[in-house]
Amino acid sequence: MQEISSIRKFAINNAVPIMQDESNEFICNYIREHDSKKVLEIGTAIGFSSIKFAQVRDDVFVTTIESDIDRHIKAKENFTAFGVADRVNAVYADALKYETDEKFDVIFIDAAKAQYINFFEKYKNNLSEGGVIITDNLSFHGMVEDMSLTNNYSTKRLVKKIRKYILFLQENQEFETTFYECGDKISVSRRR
Repeated sequence: MQEISSIRKFAINNAVPIMQDESNEFICNYIREHDSKKVLEIGTAIGFSSIKFAQVRDDVFVTTIESDIDRHIKAKENFTAFGVADRVNAVYADALKYETDEKFDVIFIDAAKAQYINFFEKYKNNLSEGGVIITDNLSFHGMVEDMSLTNNYSTKRLVKKIRKYILFLQENQEFETTFYECGDKISVSRRR
C-alpha cells in the first residue's frame, strides 16, 4: 500500500491543487463524528481527499466528479493503489451538467471557485435529511480578506466571486452556515 504523502508529492511536482491537511482532517472528523456514509465531492483533482474520506471507515462511500480527463485517470489509479476503488465512484463529467438522484450526507464543494453558487444550488436537493454542504478555500490564501495580496486581474475577479459566494451563504434563508478558520477557511451549511 502506498503512502498518502506520495499523492501530495505528485500534486506539488505537477501543480495540482489539493486540500490542506487541516481542512482535510476537519472534514474527515465531521464524517466520523456524524456517522456520514455517503459523500459527494465536486472536484476530484487526483483523488487525495476522496481517499482520505473513504479511509475514515469501511462503510463510507464517495462519489467524486472531475472534468479534467488526465486528473480523472490519475485519481482512478490512486483509488486502486490505495484500495478504495470499490467505495469511490469516480465520475468524469462537468459537475454542472452531471445528473444524479442520489442523496448524500456530505456534499463537498472544491472545484471551480467561480461556480460555487451554481454548484450549491444544483446539488442542494441531493442532500439527505440532516446532511451538510461543506465548501473549501473561502479565504483563497488570504486574498478574500485582503485583495491587495494580488495584482492579477483574473485573480481579483475570482476573489470577488468568492466574496459573492460568502455573502450568498450569509444571506441564505434556506440554509444556515457556520464558517471555520481552519486551512484556507471552510463553511458548513445545513438546512434551517
